[in-house]
Amino acid sequence: MTNLTSILLAEDDELLATLLTHRLEKGGYQVFVSRDGKQVKEYLEQTVPDMIICDIMMPYFSGMELIDFVRNELNLNVPIIIISSAGNEENVLNAFELGANDFLSKPISPSELLVRVAKELKKNKFEA
Repeated sequence: MTNLTSILLAEDDELLATLLTHRLEKGGYQVFVSRDGKQVKEYLEQTVPDMIICDIMMPYFSGMELIDFVRNELNLNVPIIIISSAGNEENVLNAFELGANDFLSKPISPSELLVRVAKELKKNKFEA
């Protein structure tokens, strides 16, 4: 078997980050957790994960800025799933316009997240 699929989880809610990390790791993924946008940026300048799961509301660097950074500055086609309690229509549309692949409103179901992660990774493999 090849290396584990790596996921960058950018979430400042410690409890949720722990829960999602546990479920993703159980699902066979390698997870790097970042608590704020500054860490996310530093990580992405060194490493390209197979997927990014990101909250919109984060200290230093929002999820929207992150999508823009990944798509326009780093020119990466990494799948990005946005998770947010700010799931109003405007945020959802902005996230998609900037290049997000999927959007989940909080509270999120870890099982649903796993299904969506697998779906995006599979889709990305076919496009690559």
